[in-house]
Amino acid sequence: MTSRVKKALIPLLVLLGGIGIVVLLNATKPKPDVAVEAPRPIRVHTQAAVVATNQLTVHTTGDVRATLRSDLVAQVAGRIIQVSDEFVEGGRFLAGETLLTIEDTDYRAALNEAEARVAAAEVDLETAFADADVARQQLAGVDKPSALALKKPQVTRAQLALEAAESGLSLARTNLERTKIALPYTGRLRSTAVDLGEYVGPGKVLASAFGTDRVEVRLPLTDNQLGALGVPIGYRAQNGAGLAVDFTAEVAGERRLWTGRVERLDAAIDPQTRVIYATAVVERPYDLVEAPSAMPLAVGLFVEAAIAGRILTDTIAIPSDGLRAGDRVFILDVKGQLEIRNVEVIYSNTRETFLASGIASGEAVITSAIRNPIPGMALESINAESEAISATLDATLAD
Repeated sequence: MTSRVKKALIPLLVLLGGIGIVVLLNATKPKPDVAVEAPRPIRVHTQAAVVATNQLTVHTTGDVRATLRSDLVAQVAGRIIQVSDEFVEGGRFLAGETLLTIEDTDYRAALNEAEARVAAAEVDLETAFADADVARQQLAGVDKPSALALKKPQVTRAQLALEAAESGLSLARTNLERTKIALPYTGRLRSTAVDLGEYVGPGKVLASAFGTDRVEVRLPLTDNQLGALGVPIGYRAQNGAGLAVDFTAEVAGERRLWTGRVERLDAAIDPQTRVIYATAVVERPYDLVEAPSAMPLAVGLFVEAAIAGRILTDTIAIPSDGLRAGDRVFILDVKGQLEIRNVEVIYSNTRETFLASGIASGEAVITSAIRNPIPGMALESINAESEAISATLDATLAD
């Protein structure tokens, strides 16, 4: 019985001894050094804040349209007997220049008849005056002679007849002048609707034209942009002044530039778009006097506009990418850590943001996106690394 117990305990003792040896070895084995690696800083783009006097610029777009535009309409009937060489689409004309001539034979005859009626009416008036003088002398001794006896109604009738004849003469002259069709401004023809030999009547549209002394551009402005201009709703420039504006557009494969001025602002806000429109003007946009390759600011052209707004003194300018939601700015401090600042925004557009306070000149504003920003997190400026590489290259080239 005792031998059986001994045989059963031997394997158990061996197993327990093995476990003890393993535990002892694990307890006495050397432990490796644990190196704690610092988190790598996030690389970001930065740009230094600048304190200076800045002029706000409002960027918007619009279509060029003619200030003067009208239809050329016949006022008398007749056959067209003469057409100007400039009576074509795009043709140029001066104020008062004859573009079309209607046959005037009937109107010259009517003028002659009107002149004859005036002459006859003048004779009748002189006769009435003479008869009135005779009647007044004959009735000198009569007490209270009647007006009819003194020939006064006859004189009045002769005077009114002369006035009517003179009005007819004036109308005949006007109709004769209307046979030569012109416009009272300098411009261009947009389209024509008649040609030589065609018969036209009063009210017939002969052509469509627009003036070239100046053009207008309607520019939509948001409330933020209106604040940047510093002018009230309903503004009107005085004595040819106004806010300076530069227009640019891609024409014939080149970027073109024209200058103008904002002449007025509408007095009401558009209820559909919630914007207010400014009207800018450009004087003599079709005068190509600077260079043969100069391009006119053509009617119908779509242009980009940059309007010079109000001037801000001693403001902090940063790129608009550096302004975060809630008027906050991320700063890379001198320790290479993230600092979140609340700032006071004066004006912001897609390019620049102007601040009244919150950061100082020269501080590094972060323009990159940062996921889960936490104050104090380690950052590294990509701009600083680029500047260091550039400085090294310059020193190498100098050697």
